[in-house]
Amino acid sequence: MKRAVIVGSGIAGLATALRLQQEGWRTLVVERAPARRSGGYMVNLLGVGYDAAERLGLVPVLADRALGAFATVMVRADGRPKVTMPASFAEAALGARAMAVFRGDLEGALYEAVREQAEFRFGTTVSSLDQDADRVRVGLTDGSVEEADLLVGADGVQSATRARVFGADHQVDLPYAVAAFPLDHPIEGVPDSSATTFIGTGRTAGIVNLGPGRSSAFFTYRCEDPTRELERGPVEALRGAFGDLSAGVPDAIRHLEKDPGVAYFDRVSKVEMPRWSSGRVVLLGDAAWCVTLFAGYGAALALAGAHQLGAALGQHGDDIPAALAAWEAGLRPEVTKRQALARRGIYFYAPPSGFHVWMNGVTTRIVTLPGIRGLVQRGIKRQNS
Repeated sequence: MKRAVIVGSGIAGLATALRLQQEGWRTLVVERAPARRSGGYMVNLLGVGYDAAERLGLVPVLADRALGAFATVMVRADGRPKVTMPASFAEAALGARAMAVFRGDLEGALYEAVREQAEFRFGTTVSSLDQDADRVRVGLTDGSVEEADLLVGADGVQSATRARVFGADHQVDLPYAVAAFPLDHPIEGVPDSSATTFIGTGRTAGIVNLGPGRSSAFFTYRCEDPTRELERGPVEALRGAFGDLSAGVPDAIRHLEKDPGVAYFDRVSKVEMPRWSSGRVVLLGDAAWCVTLFAGYGAALALAGAHQLGAALGQHGDDIPAALAAWEAGLRPEVTKRQALARRGIYFYAPPSGFHVWMNGVTTRIVTLPGIRGLVQRGIKRQNS
């Protein structure tokens, strides 16, 4: 029975453990954090991501936790509505093979699917590694040395596995910060079963109100010194960047005061690599190809990458380098496409000027027109097919 050591217990790591188990592998998952993290923000499973979730057996489990489609109200700084995108627009554009869930629910479903067979070691990470043609030997911070057929680095955008094996030149930090967190109560000023979105020069604030325990907030903004923003902490930083807004933003930030640790708050970074594997070491998910939040496809790519990796390993038997090469060749076109869309997404989520804000508004109004809506919906379907 082949064995894999997987670094990271997020979506990419857990999905890889599940898919390799389906191929008959034994898996050890090591995680630097002392315990499995919960919570998180909303993620979308579209296209190859939904296909992978289905093949991994996750869709029936996630169906009860799916957030469903909702209307989006574009608002001005004072909260007055500008234009509304009805829920039916998203339903028609994305079709039945799409699902929005909270990250914590997706990770929870993956963990429940693998925990009986996978071995987990929390508070542990890699201290050394070397490999030859037959095995990879992994030294861990708990003092053990593990031998495996494959080491999977699924340890996120700031991957220590990537830095150790491929060098530290593949992460590109962008001048943006992002914050996202769940809300345990509906936010005043945001209509039921809808989201409000404010887009201004260099910033976006979005609040989703789907009821208690099903609501969330999302913020991103341009900043010259993201490190300084992180040092300030999410509450102070968001107040500084969004304190002039209405439309539920003040209430959401006050909610965060009670538990700032619940927020995902980080700089925006991308990862671009010429190759994702070296011998018996492979990177997967954000560690290999982080497309940034501006693409909105990170969870989908993590699931697709894990599923396709398992398939390639199953097809190539003992020739692991050949399996990794075939896997990368099959997946890279999709990643390249999403990275290109992310560059375009910056102009939507963080418009560089008032003119770009105005153009975004004009475009949004146009796509809601009956004659144009169908064309846009078909374009979105093609983009996610």
